[in-house]
Amino acid sequence: MYSFRLVYIFSYNLFQFCGHTWILANTIARFFTFGRDALADTFYSVGFVMSLCQLLSILEIFHIADGIEKARLFPRFIQVIEKNILLIMVIMLEEIQSKPVVCVQFFLWNILDLLRYPHELLCVMERPSITMLWSRYSLWIPVYILSVVSEGVIIYQALQYLEPSASHPAYIHLPSLLMLYLLLLAVGGSVTVWQLLKERKHHLEKWFKRKRKK
Repeated sequence: MYSFRLVYIFSYNLFQFCGHTWILANTIARFFTFGRDALADTFYSVGFVMSLCQLLSILEIFHIADGIEKARLFPRFIQVIEKNILLIMVIMLEEIQSKPVVCVQFFLWNILDLLRYPHELLCVMERPSITMLWSRYSLWIPVYILSVVSEGVIIYQALQYLEPSASHPAYIHLPSLLMLYLLLLAVGGSVTVWQLLKERKHHLEKWFKRKRKK
C-alpha cells in the first residue's frame, strides 16, 4: 500500500517532468519551424507553463524541510528563489520578454530540471540508475553555472530599461537593487556550486559503497 506522501511526491515530480518536457519540446519545435524569429516570442508561447512550474517549485523547500525529499536545503532554496525572482522581473518588464537571452535561460532551466526530475522519479520508485545519478550530479553543475551567467546577462540588460525611469518614485532604487542582486547572485551561485560538489561526492560515494557490499 503506497502512502499519501509517496503518491504526492511522485505526482509532483511527474508533473514537473511533463511540464518541462512540454516546454523544451515546444521551444525546439518552434525554433526549427520559425528559425531565429522563434527566439523573440519564446516567453509568450511557454511563459505561462514555465511560470507555473517555477511557482510550484517553491514547494520543494518544504519537501526538504519536511523530509519528503532528501537533499541539501540551502542550495535548493537559492535555486528556487533566484529563478522566481528573475521570472517575476521578466514578467514585469515587457521589453525583456522578447530578448533571445530569455529563450536561452528557459532552455537552460529545462535542461537542469530534465536532468533532475527523472532521477527523482526513479528514486521514488526505488529504482535508481547510475547513469541518471551521474547526470544529475555531474552534468547538472556546468549547466547551472551557465544558467547563473545567463541570469546575470538578463539582469544587466534590464538595467537599461529601468534607468530612464529613475525619476519616477517607484523606480528610484530598482537599478541599485538589481546591481546588488547581481552581486548576491554571483556569491549565491558560487556557494551553491560548492554545496553541489559536496552533494555529488556524497551521492556517488554512497552509490559505489552500496555496490561493493553487493
